[in-house]
Amino acid sequence: MKWRGTAVAPSGTHHVRDGIPFYEERFDEVLKFHEPGLAAVRRDGRAWHIRSDGEPAYNRRFDRAFGFYDGLAAAVAPDGWRHVRPDGTDLYDARYTWCGNFQDGRCGVREPGGAYLHLTIEGVPAYDARWRYAGDFRDGIAVVQSGDGRSTHIDPQGAEIHSAWFLDLDVFHKGLARARDEDGWMHVDATGRPLYRRRFAAVEPFYNGQARVERLDGSLEVIDETGASIVELRPALKSEFAALSDDLTGFWRTQAICAALELGIFEALPTTSAGLARACGLEPDRARRLLRALALLRLVEDEDGVWRATGRGAFLAAGHPWTLADAAVEYGRYFPGMWEMLPRALRADEGWRPPDIFGEVAADPARVASHHRMLASYALHDYGPVPDALGLRGDERVIDAGGGLGALAALLVEAHPQLRVTVLDRPEVVERARCVPQSDYVTFQAGDIFEPWGIEGDVVMLARVLHDWDDAPALRLLQQARRALPSAGRLFAVETVLPEDGAVAGLCDLHLLAVTGGKERTASGYAALLERAGFTFEGVRQLPTLPSIVVGLAK
Repeated sequence: MKWRGTAVAPSGTHHVRDGIPFYEERFDEVLKFHEPGLAAVRRDGRAWHIRSDGEPAYNRRFDRAFGFYDGLAAAVAPDGWRHVRPDGTDLYDARYTWCGNFQDGRCGVREPGGAYLHLTIEGVPAYDARWRYAGDFRDGIAVVQSGDGRSTHIDPQGAEIHSAWFLDLDVFHKGLARARDEDGWMHVDATGRPLYRRRFAAVEPFYNGQARVERLDGSLEVIDETGASIVELRPALKSEFAALSDDLTGFWRTQAICAALELGIFEALPTTSAGLARACGLEPDRARRLLRALALLRLVEDEDGVWRATGRGAFLAAGHPWTLADAAVEYGRYFPGMWEMLPRALRADEGWRPPDIFGEVAADPARVASHHRMLASYALHDYGPVPDALGLRGDERVIDAGGGLGALAALLVEAHPQLRVTVLDRPEVVERARCVPQSDYVTFQAGDIFEPWGIEGDVVMLARVLHDWDDAPALRLLQQARRALPSAGRLFAVETVLPEDGAVAGLCDLHLLAVTGGKERTASGYAALLERAGFTFEGVRQLPTLPSIVVGLAK
């Protein structure tokens, strides 16, 4: 046990005790000694473990070696990562792309495919599940992250400790854990329930019944376990007055971006401010003023007098595959007038009717192209994980109702080449879609999604369609979907699903009311609609991206 009390020398090349070298050997790097008295060292690109006298514990060499925990150490060689015993032999035959350290008889590892799991002290998987990430065990509990990006707690056998899932999560500390939902950070108990209703930008673990937290306004305070403030440590970085003023002037941003698009600013970059003025027909001083505003929004940057689009600003170029140029014009020119009618909509004014935005778009061929390019950009950005999350066999007949220019349909057949997808949409949309290169396995049919479709399928997709409609028209749409499906056919609705409590997507919900008369819904809201339309509600599948998938089974 003479290694106890040693430390790594300031040079990092050997171990010392009381400042005196512990042995004569020198290495390029050494780590601390751990039970059973071995330390990882590295020299000339090779790594191994040494005893307290500086001599090798075995003859084997690795690319890197780490400390012993629970009598086992992680090591990596050209054939991959593994755990080794004190004599340098492998604990198991498997190879991983990363190994952690054993804690509480369990260790997280990453398989070649990227999935995480925990191993037992015998070196075998502790359970059948695989995770996007798996953290260390502490006091018999670990945090794991599922494929949808949410996290929960599990026990050593892989069973969930509770049914709560969070955007981010920490291990328990004295019976409480830091957790984050869509509204912010908080503390939860062993059942996964929040201790209080407040949410914060950041929280520290509780220490003797108190925790330091950062409020969403940047202020710091100490709270008790009920969430009540005990003492303020720092005032808000920005007053609520100033923050509200920023919200009130939010339209400045939209209008500045829209103006830049209409003037062709992003197509003229990179150039000097004078060059931009000439290219876009602007007054020179005013061109500089616009560029300053766009720089404040992190859309452009000045590099030695030459203005360039940032990575963020690149999305406003018309040629970007996920261009938001069309969205900027929609939000800046068409939607503001609709929002002006929001008070009437909220009062249920008998004279207010939802705008016929789809009819307005249909009446303008140029806007048909622009509006549906916007929808396609959002689809390409958000729907990447959808095909895998559906769990299809791969040979189904799919009806993509309200599928626009076929962005989701293309993703589906790319993932499942034997699918047959029919995109059902308005005639002017189908006419536009037929001008866009499409897969041979995607066909388009013009029709009214509220009237009989005249086609049958095994699967119906409704991607951000139901939220455009209030309950009565949404029900009619779902009834048409049910008629197009056989018993046990599946319906997948890609939507933002609101939590039962909280403010998530509150502004988007109001936008739908103002622009289409539609609404965002909770899982229970979708369940009620599906049941009335002849479906069994099978739940919601979370995705790593913004939307989720509401699943219905035709009765």
